[in-house]
Amino acid sequence: MMKFFSRFQDLGIECEKAKYYDRLTREHRMDEMKEQAAEVAKHVKDGDSILDIAPGAGYLSIEISRLGKYKITGMDISKELVEIFKRNAEEASANISFEQGNVSKMPFQADAFGFIVCVLAIKNFKEPVRALEEMYRVLRSDGTALIMDLNRKASMRAIKKVAENMGLKGMAAYIAGAIQRSGSYSRREFEDLISRTSFHRYEIRDSVMGFSIYLSK
Repeated sequence: MMKFFSRFQDLGIECEKAKYYDRLTREHRMDEMKEQAAEVAKHVKDGDSILDIAPGAGYLSIEISRLGKYKITGMDISKELVEIFKRNAEEASANISFEQGNVSKMPFQADAFGFIVCVLAIKNFKEPVRALEEMYRVLRSDGTALIMDLNRKASMRAIKKVAENMGLKGMAAYIAGAIQRSGSYSRREFEDLISRTSFHRYEIRDSVMGFSIYLSK
């Protein structure tokens, strides 16, 4: 359903939903954030510039900042989440830059970042191919973009586990998992998206969430 609505506009989280999302992430997803941050840290070194696209409440960027001296920027379409991200970063004494913007037309110069990470957001983009092209544009020539997302073909057991990690229980977790899975892309669909971009080198690895996609410029 989320992918259906994203056909008409890029989806952002605002107002009370943004506050709820912040609380849910803080209470149920911090282990997940730490694991994802550790994966990012494998591919970067001190001084590298990192862009976190659709970072939500900012906890992934904050966890990444704990692992090295990086130049981190978080960009989200939601004005409310950018403000929440700022507050959370200040609480954590994390040196992170913030931008409110649309992934289909990012407010950055070409070749600005050495690494890009985007988690659980592709299905919310109205123009996923254009979003990937924008990632390509702002990446340096030796840069990598890492997309972590659900696989529409993943088992319901795996997707339900993701929902449970977000604090949902029982039938609520099952239903939420089914909705999330139905809105996501399969491996074949993602390969088709990539084939229509300037990215010619990529690797897809299976993960607990679905898959991790490493795109090289």
